[in-house]
Amino acid sequence: MRMTLSTLNWRRREMVRRLGICGTEVGVYALDSIMQNWFTLFTPTEATSIVATTVMSNSTIVRLHLDCHQQEKLAGSARTLALQCAMKDPQNCALSALTLCEKDHIAFETAYQIVLDAATAGMSYSQLFTIARYMEHRGYPMRAYKLATLAMTHLNLSYNQDTHPAINDVLWACALSHSLGKNELAAIIPLVVKSVKCATVLSDILRRCTLTTPGMVGLHGRRNSGKLMSLDKAPLRQLLDATIGAYINTTHSRLTHISPRHYSEFIEFLSKARETFLMAHDGHIQFTQFIDNLKQIYKGKKKLMMLVRERFG
Repeated sequence: MRMTLSTLNWRRREMVRRLGICGTEVGVYALDSIMQNWFTLFTPTEATSIVATTVMSNSTIVRLHLDCHQQEKLAGSARTLALQCAMKDPQNCALSALTLCEKDHIAFETAYQIVLDAATAGMSYSQLFTIARYMEHRGYPMRAYKLATLAMTHLNLSYNQDTHPAINDVLWACALSHSLGKNELAAIIPLVVKSVKCATVLSDILRRCTLTTPGMVGLHGRRNSGKLMSLDKAPLRQLLDATIGAYINTTHSRLTHISPRHYSEFIEFLSKARETFLMAHDGHIQFTQFIDNLKQIYKGKKKLMMLVRERFG
């Protein structure tokens, strides 16, 4: 007799209920059978988050009185299940698979490769940043860096998104790159410049990059005796130019529809812009020209331009 959809759903709910409470009536072989046939009973997300996680939990081992051989047999099946789920639904299952495969080198490497394969097409920047942070936490900074650079290629932060949820991830990725060394920082900056158009975010990254030497604290905590990076050379010059450009573009965008109640806020924004301009060797001249252009283009906004003159001459 064919299994109807309602019967299948009932079976799935019953399996989830039993696994959720680690029911002792389920034997080792029954559990193994469930995991090998997970796709007939569960979605990939359910299979990793409920089935595999429950099977590998300490409470299951204790309640079922599993010996070492039985534990390893079930753990092997759970890891295989997790990898199958990660391949089928990497967006929702990749991180769970990595976590479940942590103690098995080959399985962990396989899970990481699944993430890399899915990164270019199927995964969002937020998912990639989450896995990148997990990799750093597990002590794999270069893998974290690789995933962070892949995440950056999916990101687009426009000029007015200064409260975007990805900002902390971008700052973290730049800090990670900076800690690894000059080459890693030099490689991520072009990605930042391409993905981030928000002036305040770019200036924050720029400021952090100029405070300490890249790779200052190397592996084993040894301090490098490197020099601070020059703002007149790549890659910081590219970041500085992009930040100045972002301030200019944002200024014009803001002035298009500005209302008097935002005038004082706008003047403070220009003050922040000036701090960035002055980081360039000819920044004073550039900023003066920028202000002169504003006074010419927006001379119809008399009250605002008067405030600009009062603050910046």
